[in-house]
Amino acid sequence: MKIGLQVNPRKPRALGLGQRLVDAVAGRADLVVSDEAPTIGPQLAHVALRDMNADVVVAIGGDGTFLFTLARTHWPVLPINAGTFGVLAEVTGENLPELDGAVERLLSGFYHLEERMKLGADLGGQPLPDATNEFVVHAAQAGKMGLFEVEFDGEVVGRIRADGLIAATPTGSTAYSLSSFGPIVDPGLDALILTAIAPFRAEARAIVVEPLHTLGLRNVAPGRDAVAIADGQVEFTMAPNARLTVYRSPRRATFVRFGSTFFNRLRGKRILPWNDEPGAGGAGAADVPPPP
Repeated sequence: MKIGLQVNPRKPRALGLGQRLVDAVAGRADLVVSDEAPTIGPQLAHVALRDMNADVVVAIGGDGTFLFTLARTHWPVLPINAGTFGVLAEVTGENLPELDGAVERLLSGFYHLEERMKLGADLGGQPLPDATNEFVVHAAQAGKMGLFEVEFDGEVVGRIRADGLIAATPTGSTAYSLSSFGPIVDPGLDALILTAIAPFRAEARAIVVEPLHTLGLRNVAPGRDAVAIADGQVEFTMAPNARLTVYRSPRRATFVRFGSTFFNRLRGKRILPWNDEPGAGGAGAADVPPPP
């Protein structure tokens, strides 16, 4: 087995967990490390993430690290949380026995692969990197509201004044879209979610559509630039009247899983609309009607 390792070099905790993984794997599998973390396993080969050839890539950091990794490799990714939130993570890095157990299961082949939808896009005919969470169009000037025209399959359906718009996957429904009051969508589905950011009209609602639609988002604010952002990481300028076209990518994001479910991973993160722990009734019980 060949394992790739991507570690967020700006997180000391991630670096420590990366070295622990290197020590645990030593001599039991081929290991190659991203060149972004040269201090991890200095005796090992270090290559650019895009050039990494591996059966599985272990990514240690936060959700940003996982998205960065997914954008630069087509290999399955095992996400280990060394960040703050880690919604996408399969393993909690602060739980060292869990981390050690994950290494053993990975080396023994006791895991399965979970595929999720990605978004593709082009801006003015130029292809952009795929996004696992979302594409955002946003007014370029802070404090200034944008004006955006929305198209589905080439047909204009309306305009909206807002700080921006989010085109999200179900995976991204628990990210930026959620903070803008978008719906939580099971990532086992393929769907396209459109959510407004701080819309001028308070009654503006998010919309979820089937994934065969092509979404067009045009910057129609006269004389004002906007920006298009892929997964919160890569930013592109949208001149007045520029159009971002978003669609389901033919490529998929692939995660290594050990049996956790979508709901398991959200528990304790105060995302789900019910209590983390089942109650027996009374003031702390879930908001459900009493039995008949």
